[in-house]
Amino acid sequence: MHRHGYKGRKFGRERDQREALIKGLADSLILHESIETTLEKAKDLRPYVEKLVTKARKGGLHNRRQIIKSVQTLEAAHKLVDDIAPKMKRDSGYLRIEKSDLRRGDNAQMARISFVDDLKEAPVAKKAEAKPAVKKTTAKKEAK
Repeated sequence: MHRHGYKGRKFGRERDQREALIKGLADSLILHESIETTLEKAKDLRPYVEKLVTKARKGGLHNRRQIIKSVQTLEAAHKLVDDIAPKMKRDSGYLRIEKSDLRRGDNAQMARISFVDDLKEAPVAKKAEAKPAVKKTTAKKEAK
């Protein structure tokens, strides 16, 4: 049988369970800003969360609602849009995967997935451009 056109890993789960797994991992990653999971799960999680961060950076009500739909809790969705996305200094490549030790029970390769940019820094506030005050003079010249 051919493998062409098949995308993603199955993780030994049915579709709804896989979607719940990815949503839960994305939720935990957003709330804790770094999680440790298996390398395969981290590799599947990265494009999912990077698309959410891109939507959060664009802003707008529609994008916020799509993010709420894509994670498990409202808290994670609001943290992504209000706290994490404004601190991102890059256009893509928001996440990093670092391999760690093998898991003791089944010898699975573990990995830590985290945001590349430091999220502890305060976001750079955009300075509002000061508009010059224009005074309209309506005083009529006195005729002498």
